[in-house]
Amino acid sequence: MNFDPDPADLALSSIPGHKTSDPCKDQFSEEELKLQPIMKKARKIQVPDDQKDEKYWNRRYKNNEAAKRSRDARRLKENQITVQAAFLEKENAVLRQEVANIRQELTRYRSILSKYESQHGTV
Repeated sequence: MNFDPDPADLALSSIPGHKTSDPCKDQFSEEELKLQPIMKKARKIQVPDDQKDEKYWNRRYKNNEAAKRSRDARRLKENQITVQAAFLEKENAVLRQEVANIRQELTRYRSILSKYESQHGTV
């Protein structure tokens, strides 16, 4: 089976600087494919301007960076799953066609065997 995903899709489903994700070989565990529970956000607590010291801004910066890494990781995994789903759909179509061809061939062979048996008796 020939599966040529869009190079842009492969780039979006791979970590820059690492090997390109291969949807033909990459497998996800059931745990990775499970839906994640929706978490309710905690209520935002406004910090008064007079309490926004260096420690506060360091924590905000670290939190913003962690949130960005988390979003990027989620987006990467979603892209990998999307590319692999496209591969599996194409593979499934190829396999369905192969099964249809084999069934057609089986029908043909049964017909030939039936004609043979009618002329020469059962085998």
